[in-house]
Amino acid sequence: MSDKQARGGAKPQESVLEGQRLSKRVMQQKGCSRSVAEQYVEGGWVSVDGEIQEAPSLRVRDEQRVEISADANLLDLSPVTLLLNQPAKCKDPFTLLSVAAHSATDPQAGRMRVLRRHFKGLYECAPLHRSASGLAVFTQDRNIARRLYEDAASMEHECIVEVTGDVASADLASLRSGAVLPSAKVSRQNENHLRFALAGTAMNSIGALCASVGLKAVSIRRIRIGRVPLSKLPEGEWRFLGLGERF
Repeated sequence: MSDKQARGGAKPQESVLEGQRLSKRVMQQKGCSRSVAEQYVEGGWVSVDGEIQEAPSLRVRDEQRVEISADANLLDLSPVTLLLNQPAKCKDPFTLLSVAAHSATDPQAGRMRVLRRHFKGLYECAPLHRSASGLAVFTQDRNIARRLYEDAASMEHECIVEVTGDVASADLASLRSGAVLPSAKVSRQNENHLRFALAGTAMNSIGALCASVGLKAVSIRRIRIGRVPLSKLPEGEWRFLGLGERF
């Protein structure tokens, strides 16, 4: 026995990983490159023994059945945009973007399959202040991310703001002037809620706008960005931006 073995330094040889990568099996069956094979897997087009698998690195044995959907289409791998009804005081909204949180009310539910790749490479656009809630946007589409950033000063955001104070006597019309604070279109929704429509860059000024007319903002809920509304999306759930929807 060597000194190394006597000291316990020798380790048993690790067993060779069983099977081969799923992407390699797809390469062999489709006669395609590794990158294309990985796209088929990540696109949800590949099943192993009848179950969809989305991890190209999954190890599969020779006797396992690997099938590629007959209607597999890599064009369906276009970037997605997710709309979330973000709760107030949410520390990390990305944790709410999961398969389980996909809303049953999503009009795209019958057309779009939720895949693991939908949660990768997302840009958070027009982030909500931690105390605010409502419509939040996460996108893989750089064009959408760029538009929401570059048009922030002109794109209208609509919010419902709960306030305390004498709403009836508050000079809401003065908030349109923009003389000192950013201008905003404000209307009374009920005795303690106001509806604000203002530029995205002015979202963080809502508290100051309310204070300028003797009111205090208690909560802020964004219900629209440009032409895209929050609608009836339940809190804590998300949906896909529809094909015909534009900010």
